[in-house]
Amino acid sequence: MQEFILVAEKLFIGFLALIFVINISGKGNLAPSTASDAVQNYVLGGIIGGVIYNDNIKIWEYLAILAIWCGLVLLLRYVKMHNVKMKQILDGIALPVVDEGAILYDNCKKLGLSAHDLSFKLRTNRVYSVTEVKRAVCEQNGQLIIVKYGEENPKFPLITDGHLQKNILTIIEKDKAWLQEELKKKGYQSIHEVYLGEYNKGELKLFPYKS
Repeated sequence: MQEFILVAEKLFIGFLALIFVINISGKGNLAPSTASDAVQNYVLGGIIGGVIYNDNIKIWEYLAILAIWCGLVLLLRYVKMHNVKMKQILDGIALPVVDEGAILYDNCKKLGLSAHDLSFKLRTNRVYSVTEVKRAVCEQNGQLIIVKYGEENPKFPLITDGHLQKNILTIIEKDKAWLQEELKKKGYQSIHEVYLGEYNKGELKLFPYKS
């Protein structure tokens, strides 16, 4: 009976640690949207699954392991929010794979996207020929965002958390000089003042940190 109580205690502690990290990270759930999210979930599953049935691991040791895991999760979140390069390394970047009905093979190669995978992703979006596609962008989670000829272009997050998304600048065929001019027009001195900047219908919409 005492063994079951110990398992229940460890499971309850793991449950609380999970709720704590979800609330602190602001995700709202465990659904992975990036590679680092998936790794975090795997590690957590290994910790809880490997510890709760092991009587040799004491409660304080279990708490220490969970504390280290929580610390790493929060550290990664902080790094990704304040360092664009590290975020790109950890989570990857969105890349166009089809442009004006032509496949961008180099980008497909960078993403490890085979012709079969690309064709399958297009078919799941009810697109049966690459020639129908004006632009297709592969997001960090592998989802394909497709714009067909005659459709409205989706909003592109050009600035996120005060950092420029250079790949999006390339996608919309603009340069840094254009961006600086747009910022000045709207009364901003630097992109670091902008929480989110969206390019939509040929216009840059800016949402600052302070309203």
